[in-house]
Amino acid sequence: MSDALIIFKALGDESRLRIVGMLMRGEAYVELIASRLGLTSATVSHHLKKLEEAGLVECHRTQFYMIYSLVPGALSLTLEELIEKELPPVDDDTEYRLSVINAFMPHVKLTNLPSQRKKREVILRHILSTLERKDAYTEDEIDEHIMRYHDDYCYIRREMISFGLLTREHENGTETYHRTDD
Repeated sequence: MSDALIIFKALGDESRLRIVGMLMRGEAYVELIASRLGLTSATVSHHLKKLEEAGLVECHRTQFYMIYSLVPGALSLTLEELIEKELPPVDDDTEYRLSVINAFMPHVKLTNLPSQRKKREVILRHILSTLERKDAYTEDEIDEHIMRYHDDYCYIRREMISFGLLTREHENGTETYHRTDD
């Protein structure tokens, strides 16, 4: 977050905020800023240098003076835009899911079901993702698939239903299961 921190640090000083406020009204030279704000020229120069380093202020020379002004648009960024450009790209949490799967299923078989709800859902979704897609499944098909990963297939199946990953329907005297993890 180097750019954002530099900007926040630059604006985190009362004198620099006053200088920015003055430059919002128009460009000015060091001596004018110093006299209006009751600061020394050396102090103003120091603060302007910090504001320049942060990319908030720019200067140009006219005859005998260095004229300072705000960089157009530098202060128009919202806090969200300023921080967002410093964040890493949004990940689809693939690394997290893989780490959970590797921790609880090191050799394909599930060692134990995680107690944390979020991790448990990752494991249940993983088990279900390896099931061939069909419109409906019999209880035996679901149980047989789950047994490849864990011996307590009844518990895992109930957990999948409670997490809303499977639904159970009674049709014509038989139970069928449907996936909802699209």
